Amino acid sequence: MRVLLMVENVSLARDHRLRKHAAALVEAGMQVTVICRRDPGNKTVPGVRVLDYEPPRDGTSKLGFLWEYGYSLAMAGLLTVRALLSGGIDVLQVSSTPDIYFLIARPLKLLGRRVVFDFKDLSPEIYAARYHTREGLMYALLQRLEHASLRAADHVVAVNESVREVAMRRGGVPADAVTVVGNGPRLSELNGGGTVRPELRRGREHLCVLVGMMGPQDSIDLAIEAIAYLVHGLGRTDTAYTFVGVGDAVPDLVRLVERHGLEPWVSFPGWAEQAEVFDYLATADLGLEPNLEEFVTPVKAMEYMAFGLPFVAFDVTETRLIASGVPTHLSPTGRTPGKDAAGVVSVEGAAGLVPAGDVKAFASLIDALLTDPVRRERLGAAGRRAVVEKLAWEHQARKYLTVFNRPVGADVLPREARA
Repeated sequence: MRVLLMVENVSLARDHRLRKHAAALVEAGMQVTVICRRDPGNKTVPGVRVLDYEPPRDGTSKLGFLWEYGYSLAMAGLLTVRALLSGGIDVLQVSSTPDIYFLIARPLKLLGRRVVFDFKDLSPEIYAARYHTREGLMYALLQRLEHASLRAADHVVAVNESVREVAMRRGGVPADAVTVVGNGPRLSELNGGGTVRPELRRGREHLCVLVGMMGPQDSIDLAIEAIAYLVHGLGRTDTAYTFVGVGDAVPDLVRLVERHGLEPWVSFPGWAEQAEVFDYLATADLGLEPNLEEFVTPVKAMEYMAFGLPFVAFDVTETRLIASGVPTHLSPTGRTPGKDAAGVVSVEGAAGLVPAGDVKAFASLIDALLTDPVRRERLGAAGRRAVVEKLAWEHQARKYLTVFNRPVGADVLPREARA
């Protein structure tokens, strides 16, 4: 089976989910081609052919996004023709966001190819988080593009149950045409873990980290505000805070740090290779996850948990479920977790959660956990256990491969997955 994977807003080298998809397909004996932005690290997935193009300048305005997406669509279209002529395509998988590649998928369907839509982000909600509105032509357009992408797919891969419900409710996708495939870390990549490097604490007693992409919708500014309260309000000056990664929110975040006078405590080292990220996670005392979006699977949180690193987060649906070690939309009991006297949500799992958007509670919980190593160890152990037993990619890969079994009617599962 010849599978073409396509993504717009990131390269294969920097898209951990796509790398896991590609590797699983190769291991199952399929021929895999990826179309994406050019990056020196794109060639590092064994057995994958990469057709990449010079990346456009990332859009920062509405006009800039139109240029970025139009250019990427044109380049992806040309490279799709190349893939057809130089090896062929049986199945096309396109990734959200942006939801533009249905324009390539539909002609391929007319040629008898099958289409899988990897539904991991909700464009309308991301727009609303960036621009604080659900009105206007652009928001309506994003809804239409999402609907067109869902309707173009023969099968939808949803990153979590919240997104699965959106696919069925907004896209009219039948329940049996949606498969939930989580985005947990690969245990095989974590063997040996990282190296504890005291210098990463920059002379402080403790280290808190945030690892991942940083866009306006990720609410990283709330973590900065919490740090300001910790340092200037609670007098907690013994901790370094490191935000590892890139994103178009970083310049504004740096200015926010400067405005609060937090430069001695907060740093932005930029993009880091996997080995260095693992070192940060192995060295840190706490992870930070300030996401406020109910539907987003907190990949940061699962990386923290894989390293036995407890984390602090806001109480939103998917974060709560991941922290409790339940990768489904409802808890086994169907009950909402309770809160203690301080308003901290009890999930009996890997993290302490506070009411959504409550910056002072977020800061106070960081302060409490840094003072309590026994509780940190307990939370960290619970998180590691949840990843090993439920959330790791190895558990998700089997479900992912069945998606490719379903549309083409071919038994593509490896022997161990069929057992």
